[in-house]
Amino acid sequence: MLTINIRTMNTLKQVLGVDVAQKELVVTLGRLLADLSIELYAYKVFSNTEKGFSSLLTWVQKLTNPDTEVRFVMEATGVYHQKFAYFLDDHGYALSIVLPNKISNYIRTLEVKTITDKSCSEAIARFGLERKLDNWRRPKKTYKSLQQLTRERDQVVSERSAVKNQLHAESQEAEPHERSLERLKERIRFLSSQEKEIKEDVDQIIKRDVVLKKEVEIISSIPGVGELTAIIILAETYPAYQLHIC
Repeated sequence: MLTINIRTMNTLKQVLGVDVAQKELVVTLGRLLADLSIELYAYKVFSNTEKGFSSLLTWVQKLTNPDTEVRFVMEATGVYHQKFAYFLDDHGYALSIVLPNKISNYIRTLEVKTITDKSCSEAIARFGLERKLDNWRRPKKTYKSLQQLTRERDQVVSERSAVKNQLHAESQEAEPHERSLERLKERIRFLSSQEKEIKEDVDQIIKRDVVLKKEVEIISSIPGVGELTAIIILAETYPAYQLHIC
């Protein structure tokens, strides 16, 4: 017991590495000690739900030094990390979200022979202990809406392209079915109308936000970057982009 207390008192930094999946959070607790050694000392799996988040926080509080901040570090894994990130932000915890390629490159330096959820969470914890990471900043609702709309547009455009290819192929047949061709044309018209609606929604968001409008103008002023590309960049990279914009 005495050894545990001494090690806790000599803790310089505490990190929870989180490997996020659709249904679960695989976590590893680590600490940087006064002699600059790293200790990974606890591992557990929690459900990726509100109930799981609460249980995780209770577990972390029991195993960490209350006098030293605990930083939560996780990868940006599609959408599966978002609810937990918002939960931590709502409760005032320090959080860093790292691009997956950074963690992948870091794992290679560790010479991990078998990559598992546990080894990933250990690597993320070690990464957070070794580096000074920026705090994650919750995106404004405006940028979140832009992200959803631009992703929806991408799906609509991809689907329309597939239908156009199907229409072209069927129209080249020896005896194409006219009603089938007409239905394909109708789907193309419908998808085009959806794309138009999405563009109108995006335009309305930008018009209502003076700062956002200025950001779009700055990025689209770069040669070869159009307005749509600028909007997608902002939607997908905010708030990281905010750290560098003039």
